[in-house]
Order: sequence, then C-alpha cells, then structure tokens
Amino acid sequence: MSDVSRPTPPSGTARSTGSPLPGALGQGTLGRATALVYWYVVVTALLALAALPTLVLLLLLDRAASNVPLAALAGLPLGPALSAALYAVRARESDDEVAPARTFVRGYRRGALDALRVWAPALGVLAVVGVVLANASAAGVGPTYAAVLVVIAALALVWGLHAVAIATFYSFRTRDVARLAAHYLGRMPLVSLGVVSLLVAAAGVAWFATDGVLALVGGVWVWCWYRNDRRMLDDVRARFTTDSPQARPPEEPSPS
Repeated sequence: MSDVSRPTPPSGTARSTGSPLPGALGQGTLGRATALVYWYVVVTALLALAALPTLVLLLLLDRAASNVPLAALAGLPLGPALSAALYAVRARESDDEVAPARTFVRGYRRGALDALRVWAPALGVLAVVGVVLANASAAGVGPTYAAVLVVIAALALVWGLHAVAIATFYSFRTRDVARLAAHYLGRMPLVSLGVVSLLVAAAGVAWFATDGVLALVGGVWVWCWYRNDRRMLDDVRARFTTDSPQARPPEEPSPS
C-alpha cells in the first residue's frame, strides 16, 4: 500500500503552528470576554427554555385575584430550571472550559426532582397568602395582618430559594434540606437579605417591563444568586457533610 501524504505547501506559504489566534474564543482578554458572554447567553437561553411553561402561563394570565393559585401553579417549572442554571454557574466558577449546555442538562437531570420537592411548598404558601391578600377587603383583613402576611410570603420565598440551592448541590433528605434552609434564614441574615434584594429587583423588572425582559437577564440573576448564597453553601459543606471533621446532622431546635 502506497503512502498518501499531504502536498507540500509552496515556498513562502506559512504553516499553521497550532497556536490559538489572538481573540480566539477563550484566549486573551477579548477571547475570554467573548467566551463568558457566550456561556451566559447559552445558560440564559436554556433557563428560559426550561421555564417556558411558567413564562407562557404568566404572560397569558390576567393580573386578577382569581388567577393567584394558577400563577403559583405556573411557577412550578421555575424551581428545577433555577436549580439547573445554578448548577451550571457553579461549574463555570470552578472550570471555565465546561460546556454550558451539557452542564445545564446534567444539572437538570440530577436536581430537578429534589428542587421541585422543596420549591412546591414555598409556592403553596405564596398561593395561600396571595389569595388572602387579593380578597383582603372581603375577608376583613386589616393593614397589620396584611403586612404580616407579606412578611410570611417573603420568608417562604427566601426559604424556597435557600432550599433549592442546598438541594442542587447536596444529597440530603428533603426534610433535612427544609430544616437547613430554615436554619440559614436566621443564621446568615445578610445572605437572606441578599436574596430579598434579588427578588425585589426581579419583581421590579417584571412589573415595570415584562416577564420576557426578566428572562433575558436570567443567567446574570442566577450568577448573582450563586455569589450571594456561596457563603451559605460553603458553610453547609463544612458543617453538614462527611468530608468535614465538623460534619453532623442538622440540630433540632431546642424546646422553649
């Protein structure tokens, strides 16, 4: 069998050295910036796709009191979608060479059910509070009681996001995830206030613009969420996992 070799380039023709060109994806300042933008565009698109049932239903529903339970039900797909995006963001923080789509899908497969188990109760509380507040005048709910209900709804939503974050990265039982999320509401108030700030920002965008505009910045929002919750996640790893000498199960609250 005769060897077939590539033709020799003519004299004066430069050969490729295999080195990446300046500005190539992931190379140099421009390349790294381009890779970062590309990565977050892909994650944002996948987040919007995974949460598409939520976005479509919220766009179709009128802002009426009777639709509050339906709005809460529409939010169910959002929990697993946020979990997958959070998984992808953390993977990017540790290795900037990971493929965004593959990482997002892996995170969705691994954490969707666990995230849904803790996200659904938070939405249930929001639905009940929303129905009461929407019918406050008919139910005779005073301003003080309404303010208490708003606080309860905010705490439920922050608890839900804490729980989704913990369930995304740690294989605890659902009841332990719920207890840990409640524990960190008070243990790390700055982390909880950070989540409240992110929720206020998201609500402001959705109210003054549309839910579609909020979807366009979903990847950046999740990145801010991860940066805010990273301290809590590190503390969970240090105190409650087996790779730490301080690991132990969550403590039961002492009776008063």
